[in-house]
Amino acid sequence: MSLFAALLLTAVTSSAADQTWSGQISDSMCKAKHEEAAEGAGTMADRDCTLSCVKGGSKFVLVADGKVYQIANQDNKDLTTHAGHKVKITGELKGESITVSKIEMP
Repeated sequence: MSLFAALLLTAVTSSAADQTWSGQISDSMCKAKHEEAAEGAGTMADRDCTLSCVKGGSKFVLVADGKVYQIANQDNKDLTTHAGHKVKITGELKGESITVSKIEMP
């Protein structure tokens, strides 16, 4: 491998480093507004609404700083554990989608 190729590979690899976001785990239908999306269902807790919507086909998302990030690895068991919670998520961002490597309560 040439020195140029090695440097290029290093630059590409280091740009894919994990980042951390603070926000709330929600669902793709309700995003940040659970009460408005749950029309006619009365007021639901954020956690209950998120789990209900995901069970109905929505996907988990992270709402952070007014932005909604898709979650690439929907099978991460910690998403269900922390549904509706305010969390710190660590992972890799590609476009608007995060591949989660760690979820923790702040």
